[in-house]
Amino acid sequence: MNENIFNGIADIYDKYRPSYPSSLFSYLCSDIGINFHTTIADIGSGTGILSKKLLNICNCVYAVEPNDDMRKIAESNLSHKNNFISIRATAESTTLPEHCIDYITAAQSFHWFNRKLFKIECQRILKDKGRVILIWNCRQEDNQIVQAIDSISREFCPDFSGASCGMRGEKNSGDYCDFFIGDYETKSFYNPIIFNKESFLGLHQSASYCPDRRDENYTKYIDSLSIFFDTNCKNGRLRLENNTHCYIGYV
Repeated sequence: MNENIFNGIADIYDKYRPSYPSSLFSYLCSDIGINFHTTIADIGSGTGILSKKLLNICNCVYAVEPNDDMRKIAESNLSHKNNFISIRATAESTTLPEHCIDYITAAQSFHWFNRKLFKIECQRILKDKGRVILIWNCRQEDNQIVQAIDSISREFCPDFSGASCGMRGEKNSGDYCDFFIGDYETKSFYNPIIFNKESFLGLHQSASYCPDRRDENYTKYIDSLSIFFDTNCKNGRLRLENNTHCYIGYV
C-alpha cells in the first residue's frame, strides 16, 4: 500500500523536506481566493509541511493522512492550532462529509493516489465551484548540479525515476488532462533550496527511492552523496535550483 511507503522515516521527512515559498501563498490568496472563511482539505498531508502554511491563510484545514508515523508528527506539531483537524484516512476515501470543502490541496502526494478514485472523492467533498490544487517542489532538470545528483541516484537507487514524480512533480502537464475538467491554471514559483551537509543527506534519505538502511547500496549512496557535497559546496553550503509548481482546476 502506498500509505506505508514512508514508514520509519517520517521524522527525517519532516525535518529535511523543503517547505514552500511565501509567493505561493500570496498567489493562493490574491488570485485564487483563499481567505479566512475558506475550508481546505489537505490530502496526503504527511507531516503537515503544507498544512502548517495553509493554517495561516484560511479558516480550517482538514489534514487527511493514512500513514500513522507521518500523521502523528503533524498532530504533535499542529494540534495546538484550533483550525487544524487531523483525519486518519486515504485520498480515495477521506471520510469527510459531502460538499463541505472549498479547496483541496495535495502537495508532493498526488502521484501516489488512485487518480480515478481520488477524482470521485474530490467531486463528493467539494462545494460547488470548489477546486483542486496540486503542488510539487520540482528540481530544475537542466541544472548541472541536479543532473549530477540524479546520476548518483540512478546508480544506487533501483526505484529512482527522474521522469514523472517524487520531489520534482509530473513534468508533462498533459498528464492532468484526464483529471481536471476543462482548462486548468498552472503557476511556478522560484524556490531554491540551500543545504548544509546534514540537510542535503537528510533530504535524500527521506526520498521514497532511497535504499533501505540494510541494503548495501544505502551506504554507497550516502557516501557518494557526501563526497559530491564536499566537492561542490561553497563555504559549507550547496544550492539546489528548485521551483514550486502548482496546478489548479475543477474536477
